[in-house]
Amino acid sequence: MSAPEGAAPASPAALFGAFNRLALQGFGGVLPVAQRELCERLGWLTREQFLELLALAQVLPGPNIVNLALIYGDRRHGWRGAAAAAAGVLAAPLAIVLALALLAQQFQHVSRVGDALRGMGVVAAGLVLSTALRLLGGLRRNALGRPICAAYVGLTAATVGWLHWPLLPVVLGLGVSAFALALARQPR
Repeated sequence: MSAPEGAAPASPAALFGAFNRLALQGFGGVLPVAQRELCERLGWLTREQFLELLALAQVLPGPNIVNLALIYGDRRHGWRGAAAAAAGVLAAPLAIVLALALLAQQFQHVSRVGDALRGMGVVAAGLVLSTALRLLGGLRRNALGRPICAAYVGLTAATVGWLHWPLLPVVLGLGVSAFALALARQPR
């Protein structure tokens, strides 16, 4: 059941709770969970709004979900909201990762542990792909249109995945050109 249109977090504590809940569900990648929680379950964002925040979060340094939490928290409840959302997304995973690191240290000599961790790479790739597919509908009203967006996706995948170009120049080059093109295509 989704929240009513235009719903918003009532307080920084609500932001902390929502981001903490999504962080605890997002093993290997939290963006699909964030989209489901923030857009579908809570109704705090539309797909288009989520895409806009995600685009901004991805070009800033740092983890995408932390950037998204900071931006959204700030927009809703100022610096207190930003701090609450960031703490929500980081607190429980930090505790879990520290505990698992101590455990992994005890079993680092077991070859099956390394094999299992490498196998999780496939799961992570699947999560990224599922997020892209779920957000595809949000591009309907994008100023660039689906064909140009698809071309940018293809160029990004080719330059980073096939040509092995460094991520920073690709993001800067393609990101700036996409931004400029979208700006030029906006109605005056």
